Amino acid sequence: MLYPKLFTTLKDYSFRQFAQDLMAGVIVGIVALPLAIAFAIASGVSPEKGIITAVVAGFIISVLGGSRVQIGGPTGAFVVIVYGIVQQHGIDGLIIATFLAGILLIAMGVAKLGNAIKLIPHPVIVGFTSGIAVVIFSSEVKDFLGLSIDKVPADFLDKWKVIFENLHTFNPHAFAIALGTVLLIAVWPKISRKIPGSVIALILSVVLVQIFQWPVETIGSKFGDLPRALPMPSFPEFHFANIQALIQPAITIALLGAIESLLSAVVSDGMIGGKHRSNMELVAQGAANMGSALFGGMPATGAIARTVTNIKNGGRTPVAGIVHAATLLVIVLFLGQWAKLIPLACLAGILTVVAYNMSEWRSFRADLKGLRGSAAVLVITFLITVIFDLTIAIEVGMILSLFLFMHRMSKVTKIRLVDEDEEIPEDDTNDIDRVKVPKDVDVYEINGPFFFGVAHEFEEAARVVSKPPKIRILRLRHVPVMDSTGIRALKEFVKKSHKGHIHLMISGIQKQPLEALKASELYQLIGPENFFDTIEDAIQKSRQILGK
Repeated sequence: MLYPKLFTTLKDYSFRQFAQDLMAGVIVGIVALPLAIAFAIASGVSPEKGIITAVVAGFIISVLGGSRVQIGGPTGAFVVIVYGIVQQHGIDGLIIATFLAGILLIAMGVAKLGNAIKLIPHPVIVGFTSGIAVVIFSSEVKDFLGLSIDKVPADFLDKWKVIFENLHTFNPHAFAIALGTVLLIAVWPKISRKIPGSVIALILSVVLVQIFQWPVETIGSKFGDLPRALPMPSFPEFHFANIQALIQPAITIALLGAIESLLSAVVSDGMIGGKHRSNMELVAQGAANMGSALFGGMPATGAIARTVTNIKNGGRTPVAGIVHAATLLVIVLFLGQWAKLIPLACLAGILTVVAYNMSEWRSFRADLKGLRGSAAVLVITFLITVIFDLTIAIEVGMILSLFLFMHRMSKVTKIRLVDEDEEIPEDDTNDIDRVKVPKDVDVYEINGPFFFGVAHEFEEAARVVSKPPKIRILRLRHVPVMDSTGIRALKEFVKKSHKGHIHLMISGIQKQPLEALKASELYQLIGPENFFDTIEDAIQKSRQILGK
């Protein structure tokens, strides 16, 4: 149902809930500030792009979203793809790709594909998520160590080569801030869970740098003053050639946004006992990305960490998300001059923790010990994400998963010529041993989906019979689905049977295969009178035909 959760929750809204949403929204807004800036810098764009995205997209996601507690904004999942788009197509290319991704997300929601996104294999998700974590960490090593590098290469291997070549420019002050940030975030929950350690680390690092005048790079020294207002909506000029070049990264942005937002919604449902509207959530994500692009922002999606922070601080309706966006806007309007004092080393420490949390190393290790095929998909997706490109990684991972699935399904489906002397378990009251198979009758049994992965096996099974029978019974009681290739193979089977003057019967066919046969006119070719509910009925008819 395409109906925002905000309108549902406002029907029985109370002042008490507003007070809880207000407190949660303010806290999440404060938490989101350093993350928005850090994700923007790591993505190769200026800090205000992250803040604009958090304000505009965060507001739209909360107003239109299908979740009660979803908090939207820039996330680590987009760092790799955004960095690549900016390097290749510039800021204008990023804005166009983000806008196109928004259109795709809305189309996915309207087409009710919210549940289909959940079908993406787990090894693919873990593979590219862990790969993104490694790339994020690699991008932060420069600021974590305070290295003097003018331009860090986008390529993973070249990046580490440049890092090792410039280790002699190590800055102990920057390293102390970054390492202290990581340690403080790790131990702070033991002191307080209300205010995250990243905010405390941010304040302490600013104070230390200003008091002791440590020679470290800050947002202000690298990017200058932050704007004190949101820009007016605008859109870069583009042509059809731009769309052709940017449609692939736009698809990647849309897929990543859909996956992460719905995963976040599922996690939050488990925490509050709710149920999100997945299609409405996709529409909201699409509108948010289009809005972010119009204001010059970057891609956005549901942020799991900020959503969990919202829940733990009492947020239970989209009002908390709206307050979070308003809090960030207030910071931009009145406190922007203080944000420029944040050391880049502190942001590097925060993103290092984000990368660690994204790495899903426990899931990675568990999947490596699982099925060999799934482990191969995991490793290949991970390596392609790190070394080459996230877009290619998702495509290759999905293709490998599909081939793996088809291979496994072909192993599940069994096709055999039933032997009348074969022993069959007694607990099956409708098995062939309870009915004597007459001479000159062959019974073929297919167990499992009859699709292109097993069609050749069916053709081979029909070819190995030494003496052609007078009657063939095709038993399809355990065939839940049949595709066009399966129908083609069956059509050839029917033609050869008719050519050899062999009478063909079908027993126990299920609904989907029956509808597929009718749609292909194969039902008429076989003859409606040759379809039977049970094998007993088919064999009894065969006896009548044979005069036995």
